[in-house]
Amino acid sequence: MKTAHGRIQPVFYWAVGALLVVILAAVLLPTQLEQITATVQQFISSTFGWYYLIAVTLFALVCLFIIISPYGKIKLGKDDDKPEYGYLTWFAMLFSAGMGIGLVFFGAAEPMSHFAINSPTVEEGTIEAARESMRFVFFHYGIHAWGIYAIIAVCLAYFNFRKGKPGLISGTLSPLMNTDGLKGKFIDGFGLVATVTGIVTSLGFGAVQMNGGISFLFDLPINFWIQTIIIVIVTVLFLTSAMTGLNKGIRILSNFNMILALILLMFIATFGSTMFSLNLFTNTLGTYLQTLPELSFRIAPGSPDAREWINDWTIFYWAWWIAWSPYVGTFIARVSRGRTLREFTIAVLIVPSIVGFIWFSFVGGTAMSLELNEVINLSALTNEEMMFGMLSTMPISTITSIVTIVLIAVFFITSADSATFVLGMHSTNGSNNPPNGIKFVWGMVLSVTAIALLYSGGLQAVQNVMIIAAFPFSIILLMMVFSLIKSLRSERSQFSTNQPQLVIRKQSREDEDDSSTTDKD
Repeated sequence: MKTAHGRIQPVFYWAVGALLVVILAAVLLPTQLEQITATVQQFISSTFGWYYLIAVTLFALVCLFIIISPYGKIKLGKDDDKPEYGYLTWFAMLFSAGMGIGLVFFGAAEPMSHFAINSPTVEEGTIEAARESMRFVFFHYGIHAWGIYAIIAVCLAYFNFRKGKPGLISGTLSPLMNTDGLKGKFIDGFGLVATVTGIVTSLGFGAVQMNGGISFLFDLPINFWIQTIIIVIVTVLFLTSAMTGLNKGIRILSNFNMILALILLMFIATFGSTMFSLNLFTNTLGTYLQTLPELSFRIAPGSPDAREWINDWTIFYWAWWIAWSPYVGTFIARVSRGRTLREFTIAVLIVPSIVGFIWFSFVGGTAMSLELNEVINLSALTNEEMMFGMLSTMPISTITSIVTIVLIAVFFITSADSATFVLGMHSTNGSNNPPNGIKFVWGMVLSVTAIALLYSGGLQAVQNVMIIAAFPFSIILLMMVFSLIKSLRSERSQFSTNQPQLVIRKQSREDEDDSSTTDKD
């Protein structure tokens, strides 16, 4: 089946077939699926937690190496390629694709959980618990998380734009193996499935929190059917956006989202616990940087309670970011052509991390301050209601709560919109402009998968499937890193070999010019 931009690859049918099996199992055998996935997820988290910590730290270290090494001068593209987007639009796209829904869903919920419900290291409800809570939030949303995105994006952009390989996962492994046959198709197919699980997790969080906000405002129940209605409505909106292309729908919505998020952040910073949040941000930034090596390898041997907390939070996050990374990596690679490796890696690693730190400091800091000062008992609310409970203590709370629901909806739309674009790319041999038909099919698959998994066991079922899919993909990601380093070393070696020849040619031309001048004299 040919399209205007490329041929639909067999991996599309394989991936959709595998997802249909999951969907049918979720609908027909919801209890059994939830039990099986929970058992497998528990085994992976308990047995390979150490592996996740080492692998994700390695990704962050490789990114830092790229920034300080001579390889940082290499362009993601040909030497004369120019960036397609300005800095503000580029940053907006990076951020909207990366963690939009997660920031809004966990903005108050995660700091409150570590502070008042289950602290990782100290007694709950104390000022020390507030400081510890924010330190771990910074860790989960800092350079480790963005290091995963940055490394896969660098691999995809480098091999696609500079080496002329298809914009596929398999294309990044060409220095290690022949990926033209069945082996490459299997890698790409598995990448598609892992990507869908990561995306569906975020869509599930978005639907549940929108339900929580509507419930908090209008006293409606939080249940599967309302979440299904939300997903159906948002599906219509993001498919409409997806049909307009990358330079219209996604670009416009990303910029709008950043403006809306900035307005909400400024409102919370003004009417929330401003000084407490500023002091918390400053203090946590220092302790985060100081204890980053310790946090990176914290696995708590011999302490079952601490280890359970690590599995529930740190390992969950690393698995989520890994499953989410093919989508985010492909998307930010697509919009980053013409940037140098150094410029790209600094931007992806540092800028979104700082913005996330500021967001959590004001949103989470205000939430914890309200609980400390007994203004409102936020810890008694569900995770999806905490943000709205916090806003209820401030002026014009109904309006800001509606703005928050709109913000979640637009993050939902931009995530799903750009996800259909990325999945379309990977289904058409890396086409940088996948056809609308394939994007439409993927949009429907994403929505139906999210609904089916929510039906089978709520968010927990979605998270279980995602963690299971992320584990084998992390091995592929390690292979991609090795392949990138091997190719960069080869390119640098060729450049060094050719440099003396360039000097000789230049010297030869200068000698000819001197000779010509002497003859004229």
